[in-house]
Amino acid sequence: MADQAVDDGGTKVSAKGRRPAAGSAPTESQFLGRTRELKELRADIERAGLDTLSGRKAPRARVLLIAGKPGSGRTALAAELAGQVAESYPDGILRARLTEPDGTPVPTESTARELLTALGLPTPPGAGADDLGERLREALAVRRAVLVLDDAADAEQVDAVLPDSPDCLVVAVSEGPLTGIADVRPCTLGGLDTKSALELLGRFTGSVRITVDPLAAEGLVELCAGQPAALVLAGGWLAARPASAVADLSKHLRSEGEDGTALARVFRLAYTSLPSTAARILRLLSLAPAGLVDPHTASALAGCSVQAARTTLDDFAALGLLHAVPGPLPQYEVPGCLQPLLQGLVEAHDRPAEVQLARARMLERTVRLLVSCRAITETDSSPAQEKLAGMPRALRFPSPRAAEEWLTVRKPALLASARLAVADGELDTLARRLMAALVRAMVAHFGTQAAAPELYGIHRLVLDVAERRKLPREKAAALLNLADLDAQTGRSTDALARYRAALDAGREANDPYATGRAMESVGGAHQELGDYDRAADWYGRALAERLARGERVDAARLYGRLATAHTYAGRYGEALVNWRSAVAGHRKNGDVAAQARALSETARVQEYAGRPEESLRTCQEAVEWARRADDVRLQAALQLRLADTLDRLGDPAAARLHRAAAERMLGEELPESAIDPEQDANACEIRSASAEG
Repeated sequence: MADQAVDDGGTKVSAKGRRPAAGSAPTESQFLGRTRELKELRADIERAGLDTLSGRKAPRARVLLIAGKPGSGRTALAAELAGQVAESYPDGILRARLTEPDGTPVPTESTARELLTALGLPTPPGAGADDLGERLREALAVRRAVLVLDDAADAEQVDAVLPDSPDCLVVAVSEGPLTGIADVRPCTLGGLDTKSALELLGRFTGSVRITVDPLAAEGLVELCAGQPAALVLAGGWLAARPASAVADLSKHLRSEGEDGTALARVFRLAYTSLPSTAARILRLLSLAPAGLVDPHTASALAGCSVQAARTTLDDFAALGLLHAVPGPLPQYEVPGCLQPLLQGLVEAHDRPAEVQLARARMLERTVRLLVSCRAITETDSSPAQEKLAGMPRALRFPSPRAAEEWLTVRKPALLASARLAVADGELDTLARRLMAALVRAMVAHFGTQAAAPELYGIHRLVLDVAERRKLPREKAAALLNLADLDAQTGRSTDALARYRAALDAGREANDPYATGRAMESVGGAHQELGDYDRAADWYGRALAERLARGERVDAARLYGRLATAHTYAGRYGEALVNWRSAVAGHRKNGDVAAQARALSETARVQEYAGRPEESLRTCQEAVEWARRADDVRLQAALQLRLADTLDRLGDPAAARLHRAAAERMLGEELPESAIDPEQDANACEIRSASAEG
């Protein structure tokens, strides 16, 4: 239903003065009813809590609980309350859903990450629930905000993200009481009052059909138990049948008997009124990841065209069977209160093989869309353009911006799709393709750093599949990716454990790349932890393998990493030997820039070793190679090194000349550490001799 509350059965409906055409849904929203409940909830905000009565300052945020069955309009009431009090909370309204559409509780880690992202704060990839929860509480301690926590399964979920600041307000939505959270009085929802319920029906049917037979309309409200979700479905049924009277619908519902809830009876009537093809599509929408459907998803599930799927989804929205999600692209949400009913229909009418085939089609379509989403960014790649040209028009994006917009809008559903595919266990090949395509698309559009939190979760899923299917090569790759993200966020101990596990998996798979990469990374983790002896040992092992396989470029780089470990350990003689080997290796490989950086590091170690004359000569040689490499930044840094060395050798005039040359190169004073660490992640920073002294 277009622009209805994204709810399990909301009470927000059209506010337009004109009536919608038959078969169409209201298009603007206005809250109906619940006046008494809103008044009680607002009064509860100001109510003196137990801490206030005992003379203590409230240590945590006030929690308001809206309790009700799915379909009672509880989410819409929470949204309306948050909107009414928003002026008192200038830092805004934060929303999070605590239960998946299939009833699975959302992990606290995911909830905290979602709320931190909404606040515009970074969320380190791989951080645990405790760390993220603490970050969230710290962020909210200096803010006045409203947290709407929808569909809470238990008190622990709410307590884990409950702000410590009394200046925040938490509005929790749940089916029952949240035992364990102190000083919470639930506002329990029943049906809508008759006046509001009739107005809700009138938004679909027009006022005439209500006023000509008010008794029948009131009887219909009673048959629907005043439940907003049931009334919406009833209104959609009547809107699609302008010739039917309200009494006709009441008669049909009475013939359904007393089997099930009021919502189940109205839904059953709406479902059986659908053509068989549409009924099948509606059932299969229960398979949509995160309950989010777009035309491509519906098309793949049902095996129909995208345009036919779009038309059917619009029809469902008009009938109140779906909620249209506001946004730049067509997307719909399956109401949470209908999910179990649809799942029951799938179990009753569709064979397991048919359901699995529908899932496979959906995953295959998603993979192809992700491939297209990535390929559109590779404008200079002929193979990518050929791949795009070979795809159906419906799967192609008109521009990289359109592809990024689709990826952004569909990201929650795509991540949920990956989780569900892995949990299913029967479609692991498709799941692996999906995760690989998702990683590539996100990196292409968002960059590795920006997408790191999501990538961490995907790599964990890849690891689960690799372990389940006993795929050592994929296991090694997943462990390396996870360990890299651990290392980037300062969890060096965790990274070391994963690098070692990746080494074992690489050896099992007889994968020389994974083995060499893991060995080098183990050395890097030890170096980060300050264990330079072990770091040098592992770098030496990795170097031996590279030399045995004739990998000269990697060997030259590893000589530098080994020299760096020796430098940190104070073994300057061994460091110089390895830096000279690195210089020779880069010279043979024709890498002038790397040769210049290796010479600059050699000069630095010579300076540390108390050999300034040698350092001066080496530094001058490095300047010449940096000039040949056209590396202005390195040239300037080396000029400063020369200046410091000349100062120590008693030649201040020459030192001033070199400093002036450095300033002319970059037009401003350089910091003492002037090498860009991204140029060579294995090089120690260039520091002046005076700084070392």
